[in-house]
Amino acid sequence: MPKMRIAAATLAAGLLFASGAMAQDVVRHKNPNSDFPIAQAVEVPGGKTTVYVSGAVPSVVDEKADKGSIAAYGNTRTQTESVLKSIEKTLDGLGLKMGDVVKMQVFLVGDPAMGGKMDFSGFMDGYTQFFGTTEQPNLPARSVMQVAGLVAPGWLVEIEVTAVRP
Repeated sequence: MPKMRIAAATLAAGLLFASGAMAQDVVRHKNPNSDFPIAQAVEVPGGKTTVYVSGAVPSVVDEKADKGSIAAYGNTRTQTESVLKSIEKTLDGLGLKMGDVVKMQVFLVGDPAMGGKMDFSGFMDGYTQFFGTTEQPNLPARSVMQVAGLVAPGWLVEIEVTAVRP
């Protein structure tokens, strides 16, 4: 009988501990001495559900432009805005918001108009409309990299995210 009481007490303590762990919030660590709008790190407590959103790409913004051209999809800023709106719509359909994003990977193609270098400034102009705002202050951990190309020749931007259910 004492073994059963010990087992029951251990189980109860374990459940209490687990429920406390699940009640914890995601912790976003700011970059020290910086106002750059990304988190240095993000901690996701056990028991949270992570949602991996596949890479999203830009929509056509100019139907009259040649298919597959940068003009059809817009510059880096325009494409970033398009991609983040697409991600926002996907997250909304899953009952999530942009503030639930904890990790972002960004793939930028070098812009021919910039000598083949990625337009990081244009990307940031689009990004800061969605992250680090008064309405949505939660910042993800993030990587941005220049790639040789994406599937469609006119795409300059592809973004994938990981979100956590609150």
